[in-house]
Amino acid sequence: MTATTTAPIAAPSVRTEKRPSGRMRAWATRAPLLPALIFMIAVTQLPFVATLVISFFDWNSLYPDARSFTGFGNYTEVLTDAALRKSVWTTILLTVTVVLASLILGLGLALLLDRKFRGRGVVRTLLIAPFLVVPVAAALLWKHVLYNPEYGLLNGLLHYVGGPQPDWISNTPLLAVEMSLVWQWTPFMMLILLAGLQSRDHQQIEAAKVDGASDWQVFRYLTLPHLRRYLELGALLGSIYIVQNFDAVFTITSGGLGTANLPYTVYQSFYQAHENGLASAAGVLVVIGSIIIATFALRVVSSLFREEVGRA
Repeated sequence: MTATTTAPIAAPSVRTEKRPSGRMRAWATRAPLLPALIFMIAVTQLPFVATLVISFFDWNSLYPDARSFTGFGNYTEVLTDAALRKSVWTTILLTVTVVLASLILGLGLALLLDRKFRGRGVVRTLLIAPFLVVPVAAALLWKHVLYNPEYGLLNGLLHYVGGPQPDWISNTPLLAVEMSLVWQWTPFMMLILLAGLQSRDHQQIEAAKVDGASDWQVFRYLTLPHLRRYLELGALLGSIYIVQNFDAVFTITSGGLGTANLPYTVYQSFYQAHENGLASAAGVLVVIGSIIIATFALRVVSSLFREEVGRA
């Protein structure tokens, strides 16, 4: 009897494909964003670096050959010059006044729009409209249609009731600028606070009303604490934009009568006095202040997202 032997069958070879590493996948995901990132750096960051470099030079464009390095001399002049210090104070006063007034009016309008009534959508659209107007057009509207002492709407209403006929821009220049900015920024605050009102826990509010809480108590102990983050967000975002406001000051008063804020002072230093170094130093200070405010705004936004995720 002969034993038969069979040759062992070779196992089929399995080709293993090498998977890309995590770093390669990350680069592949981010690669489409590189053109936009390069464009943003070229448009925003490189000019800022150039402004930062110029701010360390005593550089008047009328005398380009007399350019010299001064270090922090321009920054010292910005912080010690009386006119520049006054523009910083005007900027702070303008920002605080506009933000607070816009928040209060925006809160009132948001509480109104949070109620159901006929035509609420139309009213909401009309109230948002001032924020959509071009800033220069809004300033021209207030300057000529409302403030003009001869044919302005405000003096027309006062004449109808037998009141005085003041020259609004000459008598109250800073208030004239503030009123135009409040009119333009109140809808922005209203939208933020309305979003906060619509994210409330309505079951908690109904339970409080069943327990006998009045509308004021519900607002004070439930609504207002809930809106705290939204109020902070509106104040910080409004401050970022109003600190840099130039249109209203330039259009309504041309920076005169004590209304020159820091952005307008930068414009005067650069385009009228031709002091490139001094204007660059003032501009850098404005950017630094805006970055500080924006940092707090981003923290508030991140905390809002965390609260929403926790609530979900």
